[in-house]
Amino acid sequence: MDYNLMREFADSWGLLAMALFFVGCIAFALRPDSRRHADEAAHIPLKDD
Repeated sequence: MDYNLMREFADSWGLLAMALFFVGCIAFALRPDSRRHADEAAHIPLKDD
């Protein structure tokens, strides 16, 4: 009984939640000003502090 209930949840709402999470990650990566933050993070190992 528990297995079927969890499988039913994963087939419907779990898939929707994962898809929304994926779209949110893509939107977060493509937000304005993300290029500057990525460039700053890329240069951290090269800094001589």
